[in-house]
Amino acid sequence: MRMHPITVIEILMALGLLLLILGVGYFLPLRRRKTAIKVVLIVLVLELAFFGIRPLWIDYHRGIKTDQLTEYLEKRYPGEDFEISYRTSRSYNPYHLEVRFASEPGWSYAYSVNEDEIKQVDIGVPDAELPEEGVHYEDLGD
Repeated sequence: MRMHPITVIEILMALGLLLLILGVGYFLPLRRRKTAIKVVLIVLVLELAFFGIRPLWIDYHRGIKTDQLTEYLEKRYPGEDFEISYRTSRSYNPYHLEVRFASEPGWSYAYSVNEDEIKQVDIGVPDAELPEEGVHYEDLGD
């Protein structure tokens, strides 16, 4: 299994924090060591919860943002058929959604969905085409 470098860094930082607390706890008096062990256990549970809950949190919010983008696109481009997807790599923002319209094969449009704003942030263009030639191009400078 191959992990993304960002994931490796996060895991190493989490382990480093645990080792730091254990190291400090080793030099404490015996009464305080028990407290240090409790702190290590609490931090361990919090870290496991972070790594376990974060993917579910992202999926939940991505679903909400997909619904918001669908509503936005249906209003902006009535009658258009489109497909919304997302990239799963850690290199990409999990909340940037990619849209492909049936009427424009080969083109892809990335949208960023925030609480109060939906904005086109990137365009995938077929060879020998300019972004401005896209039927669904929205000026990225807005």
